[in-house]
Parts: sequence; C-alpha cells; structure tokens
Amino acid sequence: MRHTNHQPADIAAAVEAAAEALVIVWGRSSERLHPKVSPSQLRALLVVEQHGALTLGGLAEELGAIPSSASRLCDRLQAAGLLARTTGSTDRREVSLRLTKDGQRLLEELRLTRREELARVLEAMNPQAREALLAGLDAFRVAAVRAGLRSGETG
Repeated sequence: MRHTNHQPADIAAAVEAAAEALVIVWGRSSERLHPKVSPSQLRALLVVEQHGALTLGGLAEELGAIPSSASRLCDRLQAAGLLARTTGSTDRREVSLRLTKDGQRLLEELRLTRREELARVLEAMNPQAREALLAGLDAFRVAAVRAGLRSGETG
C-alpha cells in the first residue's frame, strides 16, 4: 500500500471531482426514465418513498418548498400516474401522498439503470482499485454517521 501525505483539502478536491463524475452517471440514468421526470419531481418521489406515506405539508417541508409549489409538483406527478393523493378522513384539508405502482416501478427502474451505469465505470477499474474504493466509501459512510451528517441505516 502506498503511503502519501495528502492534505484533507487535496482529498476533498479529489472526492469532489469523483462526485461530479457520479452526478453525470446518475444524470444519464435519470434521462433514460420513462416517463420523463424532472429532478424536483424525482426528489419528491424519493421523499415519499422514504416515508412510505406523507402529508402534502410534510413533503413541502422535506423539499424546502412552500405548500402551493409542492401541490403543483404533486399535480404533475399524479397526472403522470406516479403519485396518489387521498384526503384525510378526519381532516379534509390534510392530503396524504403515496407512490402508485407505476411510481414504485419508476424508482426501481432508476436504481437498476444507475447500477448498470455504475457497473460500466467500475468494470474499467482494476480489481485492487475497486477494493480500495469500496473500503474508502465504507469508511466515508461511517465517518458521515459519526459526524451526524447521515443516519446509520444503509440502503
């Protein structure tokens, strides 16, 4: 193993460059989705999926958006058949959101496509570099949890 004296700022720049490449790979995956969804729509779907079911107000809070903007976003997702809204039985002003089967399928397709794109890049690396990357990413995840920047759950 090669020991070097890289400074944290140098390593941060290298991580940033790798993250930019990852964003490009992930972007390609999103471009292949059918139906096409915008980055904000995709983020909304992922938030709803993470919570299982969520109120419109909860989604707006998670997205850092005002409720009317979140509602318009949900209008488009509902029209595309990706999101379902139900009115609360006790409070008709409360709107609950959940993914439809098509919404779930879209996110599964996204993850499969991302993994395929990532595998193409990883196949271009030598086995030792892949192992080093895996160890480094795991250590990074653990450090992020310790720093309180991420939950301890994996997935």
